[in-house]
Amino acid sequence: MEGVLVRILADVTHRDCVPVDSHFFDELGADSMVMARFCARIRKTEGLPPVSMKDIYRHPTIDSLAAALAAPEPTGRTAPAPRMPEPAKGTPHYLLCGALQLLTFLGYSCVIAFVGVRGYEWISAGSGPADVYLRSVLFGAAALAWLCVLPVLAKWTLIGRWQPCQIRVWSLSYFRFWTVRTLVRSAPPVLFVGSPLYVLYLRALGARIGRGVAVFSRNVPVCTDLLAVGDGTVIRKDSYFTCYRAQAGLIQAGPVSIGKDAVVGEATVLDIGTALGDRARLAHASALHSGQTVPDGEHWHGSPALRADARYPVVGPADRGGLRRAVHGVLQIPAVLLVYLPLSFGGVSLLLAELPQLAAVLEPGPMALASWAFYTEALAASLVLFFGAIVLGLLLIATVPRLLARAITPGTVYPLYGFRYGMHRTITLMTNRRFFTHLFGDSSCIVHYLRFLGYDLSRVEQTGSNFGTEVKQDSPYLSSVGSGTMVADGLSINNAEFSSTSFRVSRVSIGPRNFLGNRIAYPPRGRTGDNCLLATKVMVPVDGKFREGVGLLGSPSFELPRSVLRDSTFDRLKTDGEQRRLLPAKNRHNAATAAWYLIVRWLCFFLITLIIAAAAELYGALGAAAVALANVVVLLFTALYFVLVERAVTSRHPTGPLFCSIYDLRFWQRERFWKVPSETYLRLFNGTPFKNVIWRLLGVRIGSRVFDDGCSLTERSMVTLGDDCTLNAGSVVECHSQEDGAFKSERTSIGSGCTLGIGAFVHYGVALGDGTVLAPDSFLMKGETVPPHAHWGGNPARQISQGNDT
Repeated sequence: MEGVLVRILADVTHRDCVPVDSHFFDELGADSMVMARFCARIRKTEGLPPVSMKDIYRHPTIDSLAAALAAPEPTGRTAPAPRMPEPAKGTPHYLLCGALQLLTFLGYSCVIAFVGVRGYEWISAGSGPADVYLRSVLFGAAALAWLCVLPVLAKWTLIGRWQPCQIRVWSLSYFRFWTVRTLVRSAPPVLFVGSPLYVLYLRALGARIGRGVAVFSRNVPVCTDLLAVGDGTVIRKDSYFTCYRAQAGLIQAGPVSIGKDAVVGEATVLDIGTALGDRARLAHASALHSGQTVPDGEHWHGSPALRADARYPVVGPADRGGLRRAVHGVLQIPAVLLVYLPLSFGGVSLLLAELPQLAAVLEPGPMALASWAFYTEALAASLVLFFGAIVLGLLLIATVPRLLARAITPGTVYPLYGFRYGMHRTITLMTNRRFFTHLFGDSSCIVHYLRFLGYDLSRVEQTGSNFGTEVKQDSPYLSSVGSGTMVADGLSINNAEFSSTSFRVSRVSIGPRNFLGNRIAYPPRGRTGDNCLLATKVMVPVDGKFREGVGLLGSPSFELPRSVLRDSTFDRLKTDGEQRRLLPAKNRHNAATAAWYLIVRWLCFFLITLIIAAAAELYGALGAAAVALANVVVLLFTALYFVLVERAVTSRHPTGPLFCSIYDLRFWQRERFWKVPSETYLRLFNGTPFKNVIWRLLGVRIGSRVFDDGCSLTERSMVTLGDDCTLNAGSVVECHSQEDGAFKSERTSIGSGCTLGIGAFVHYGVALGDGTVLAPDSFLMKGETVPPHAHWGGNPARQISQGNDT
């Protein structure tokens, strides 16, 4: 075996001789892309067992790798491959489903417009501010009650009680599933995540949830009758437990069972057919694959999860406080009815009454749209409202959360749903504004913004790319990042720990000279220090030795080299002299990008204002139909507008394979591509054929009848999707990687009939063969080649089965 491996590695690395005891990375100078090709060649060689990148990092010499491959494979560590049904077929069903979804949206828009117009007219007829306020409360209460009840009625009418089943996508049964899913996830109770009201909503939908359960994840379960949660359990944020998955053209609904006093950690995935026993613990950044069960009282971690050697730390309990839970839920309702809803429904009426300039724009007189004065007033009003809201937002998040933070002492265990819990949730909500992190991210401004929020960033070594555009935290005042550390996108700093009865906030410190990849949930007491590389989707260890000067990959994580020879290509640019020369040019380019970001969004706001004004002018002739038409036009306009924006950005600088420094102009242009266009509007089209139309307009090489339930494609024109692919919610195809000062980008190809599981992450330079299944929460590393009809899973992903085995 050593001889065969030597010949393959020599051919891949273009060497005449490869010593069997030479380290792949430190002595042979290989990198992960080279070793991915090495693994692919091994898988194609008859008589050799499959090799994954995890095997390469754990056994980084030929002799150690050969010994590991010759050892018997441990059993019981992976879930069996699921049955592979035939991919979905039939373009007529695809088109019919899309037509029904469009008609449903149009009908719903008409109902909302009719009710909204009648309510606005009734509120506006009030005799004074007090009467307008009272009418706003009454109408808001009626509208809120109806929007809360509608999803429940639709679920029980269209579905009844969910049972384990398989639904062919684009069928009439799928259309009913999509209707219920859309209503359930867009209902007002979703805004009360972390509240007893949210648990009551899930119970009304059929979920069997015990007493004292706390749910903090915004990923709403859909097949709720298949969800069972025992008393005193807590499900933390960013977890998936939807009770369904999409695979090979089928929606598969199945049970998820969680016992009493269990803990489900942050950023976890519970596939269908999984269970946690009483007092069980599933650590952060972990997953249970279909068929896995955590026994009572055991602590598991990893993806797929295994029994952990150490205990997963949890916050101590507090008084169960049944009365406190009830009071908290009851008080939330008056807050919504007496404050938020009157501002929403009656605030416009009061503004129009007090600001005649704004009334001239939103309620134009006859033939006003033919007057240049109207457009001048609309332009001025949109500028004041848009940029004034930005300034006001910055002032609020700089003052209010700081005052509230004085009421919370770090390290103290507080009861859930009390006064301090309300303060903490307000801090988290106000300091996590994606508009601002997207505006300032990928530029030198982000460190100043995070300090403005309250971060402790030590002595900043400015690189111009210290943080990406997506970073969030539970408390900025307890978040520390060391000097010289760089962070990619998707960092979540989890300052808060929750049980079903209590919470505690703690300082989270990330050491100096670190590099953090994408989608990392960093917990309190993370055991990493100086000069670490934390790979994409890594599970940060909370036990064992303190890691310094190493890289960490996978879930559970294991050590690998901190850096490789290829990543040191641009080290000369990190010197003080070179950075002083190059950083100002990057700052100027990033400042222009931020300006384009603001201009593009203001122009969208201005044009939508004109659409609303046109609807107001047509209201006399068409009535509520004018408002319904405006709703449809706004949605279509927003989608086409940002498609054109993205095409304009990429027309001069197309995305493509790239290996360069972060101080290269081509990288700055890629940052502009990530920032200026928007992706938020794409969520509205999840699960519909219209998502594929938009992907195609954005440059994706996409086949027929692709089912996309919420996938993210970071570089659209660099992705190829075959016919009948199935993309689950939370999945990502990312065609780039930034490690320290080096940027790398390659194309990714996904064959026909492939499935990406919930939360799966596919890196750059990857090729998936036809019919491949990537399990939930898997991380398929850069450069991997997956053979056709294989089932891969894990973090990092490796082969689970080949062919149509069951």
